[in-house]
Amino acid sequence: MTIKKTIGLGLIAISCTTMQACNFKTEEKKIEPIIAQANNETHKHANNTVKIALLLDTSNSMDGLIDQAKSQLWDIVNKFAYVKVKCGNDPDYISPNLEIALYQYGNDNLSSHEGYIQQVLGFSGDLDEISEKLFSLTTNGGEEYCGTVIQTSLKQLDWGENPDNLKMIFIAGNESFTQGRLNYKDAVTNAKEKDVIVNTIFCGNYEQGVTTQWKNGANLTGGDYIAIDHNKQVTYVDTPYDDDIVKMNTKLNKTYISYGALGKAKYQNQAIQDENAMEVEAEVAVKRAVSKSSKLYKNSKWDLVDASDDSNFDVSKIKKEQLPDSLKNKTNKEIETKIAEKKSERKAIQKEIQTLNKKRQEYIIANKKEASGELESAMLNAIKKQAESKNYKWDE
Repeated sequence: MTIKKTIGLGLIAISCTTMQACNFKTEEKKIEPIIAQANNETHKHANNTVKIALLLDTSNSMDGLIDQAKSQLWDIVNKFAYVKVKCGNDPDYISPNLEIALYQYGNDNLSSHEGYIQQVLGFSGDLDEISEKLFSLTTNGGEEYCGTVIQTSLKQLDWGENPDNLKMIFIAGNESFTQGRLNYKDAVTNAKEKDVIVNTIFCGNYEQGVTTQWKNGANLTGGDYIAIDHNKQVTYVDTPYDDDIVKMNTKLNKTYISYGALGKAKYQNQAIQDENAMEVEAEVAVKRAVSKSSKLYKNSKWDLVDASDDSNFDVSKIKKEQLPDSLKNKTNKEIETKIAEKKSERKAIQKEIQTLNKKRQEYIIANKKEASGELESAMLNAIKKQAESKNYKWDE
């Protein structure tokens, strides 16, 4: 396989999707049609949620950084498939929610009145949407105002008030941290007041990042300072299991049943993001397929199979015009049967992908050919360390 730029800023992305979390308060819930539930899903912030805002410098010199974000997204997601959190006095650990937000800054194509800053994506657990937004980023010269973009993300995003949530900012760039009218110290002080940890990623020499205040920006909130070579290349490993995983991914896509106003577009975007991953590198497509076989990849807002996992799911509440053509003239019983068939197929395919991936990982370890991206490793180390205070652990 060819050599591609890596290092994983895609944390993001970890992907991520809404899963069962700890809720200590019980309340009577009004049963709503599944369509209404899906529309309200993004407004429900359960306990023990990991919220990560990724602030990327998209000025001229940052092409390597963006390439790394695209190539390493699925590595990060796959690592997060193992994260667990302890709920109060409950002895059991469960999977937390994970939400990612994305900002770009320092790009001349952005509004100067807004400080050359743009919210690309608010907090989301939609992995396909996160991938789509990453691939939409382009670079252009500009002014990089670190303090301003941090402050903007603090104001615009719904960070919530739950003290159990792990809230983090990762800001990456290569110019002085002190640029702009807003003093970065004021911005990071505001972050600390919101219980948001600021981690800084300087794309360049470690000592240069120290003298340009990137390290101090992280220290003021108890975050980590990381210096990376954003143009570093990592060699991927071609394994005997890759082609089979890609073929299983094609079968996996056929188990989705789109519904709702955005169902068809979301289903198409799933395939588009498969293609985007393949264009970066075949191994990236393999890693995306592995992510899609995990519990982090959920699409209940547009897929009937995932939506049916909701305890309040009711086929009779779905309007016929919001169903795919193949189901519009079917009875409720026939629709339920079709959903059950696809769910069974999906579980079998996902299990097969996981089995193949285990063999793939064993092959990579045995050949000792693949090195983790330095940024990917640094970010995961920072997250694991900072998550300890919130009772998180990794089952690996």
